[in-house]
Amino acid sequence: MKNHTVTFKSNPENLTKEPLDEILRRGARNLLAQVLEVEVNLHVERYQYMIDEYERRLVVRNGYHKTRKVVTGAGQVEVKVPRVDDRVLEEQNEPRFRNDLIPPYMRKSKSIEELLPVLYLKGISTGDFQEALEKILGKNAVGLSAQTICRLKEIWQKEYEAWTNRELSSVEYVYWWADGIHFNVRLGEDKRMCILVIIGARRDGTKEIVAVVDGFRESKDSWASVLRDLKRRGLKQGPKLAIADGALGLWAAMAEEFPETDQQLCWTHKICNVLDKLPNSLQAKAKDMLNDIYMAPTKMDANVAFDVFIEEFEAKYPKAVDCLRNHRDKLMAFFNYPAEHWCHIRTSNVIESPFASVRLRTNKTKGCGSRMATLTMVFKLLESAQKRWQRIHGHVKAEDIWQGIKYQDGIRVEDILDGKIKLTEVSEPASV
Repeated sequence: MKNHTVTFKSNPENLTKEPLDEILRRGARNLLAQVLEVEVNLHVERYQYMIDEYERRLVVRNGYHKTRKVVTGAGQVEVKVPRVDDRVLEEQNEPRFRNDLIPPYMRKSKSIEELLPVLYLKGISTGDFQEALEKILGKNAVGLSAQTICRLKEIWQKEYEAWTNRELSSVEYVYWWADGIHFNVRLGEDKRMCILVIIGARRDGTKEIVAVVDGFRESKDSWASVLRDLKRRGLKQGPKLAIADGALGLWAAMAEEFPETDQQLCWTHKICNVLDKLPNSLQAKAKDMLNDIYMAPTKMDANVAFDVFIEEFEAKYPKAVDCLRNHRDKLMAFFNYPAEHWCHIRTSNVIESPFASVRLRTNKTKGCGSRMATLTMVFKLLESAQKRWQRIHGHVKAEDIWQGIKYQDGIRVEDILDGKIKLTEVSEPASV
């Protein structure tokens, strides 16, 4: 069998003049050529027994496909992929040859395909793409224009629409984190757009996006519409605990649609609201005292610290004290759940981090465009962040919560009654 060679041509203008970069590119191209040769030769040898009446092989090499330009992390290169005549395999119900490294019609490597939406969603405007990527991939890189991003946005929109219609009858959530973010997009009558987001933790502790829906504001009607839509798509039961800020609309809607769900106010939001009602000179001291509450090992200790804060500031700063005191029960709900979960369920920070990227994108473009463009952008950013989310600590205990096993101060009530663990042995959970 003749030894064929896969040829790669590169445009000198496409490459930087750094000697080390050039050495790495040549090494990568040579290695890829060898891999492609091995792949096609193995396929031909696998079916060498297939011959016709003249003892000629029916699976043979057949030259090369037309030269293609492919944009890779090493710049733009011209690739000639081997071709095989194996039509006879269709009659034998055998798979025909398909090159997995460089499949048909590929113009950009997978890493470049993933780079484009990331750059766009992280703040690079469509008009800046060509200039930015030429510095990395060289000049005349194909498929990196503003039109490419517009086509990608159409694909993302279809993905979002399919995701919002997915079936939920087999899904069960232990925890929900809910929040809303406002944009400059106007929905008519000078009403600003608000994206309502829910992230859930399943019974195995994995986190995922539950809902990304638009509304006029974080009102009861808006949140109720989101919850009813989840029910219509098959969600049979709400979470055991919902974590959110003090928005009354969500809690009113939850009370109607999922009345069995416990409510936990986000400590990060609450601390910011309380400190905002105190003078700057006292905020550091007040923050330390608030930390003593949510970092307490038991609910009894937290209540003691709670009362100390009230006694300290009530006389001079009643608004700050009322902001905290009026929500004592909802701020203490996390004590009835496993201690390993406390660092997750005391705040809604799991939503706040991805929203920072959303704001970066809107600041870059001085607005978000249309309603659907904004929804799609938020969905894709959260979807990207979801790949990095880790399961909640002590995720095996999420099943306990789902089964209705009671916890007190982070410990199973059964263990306390059996004398296996004392409340004083509860380890201090991680900080917010």
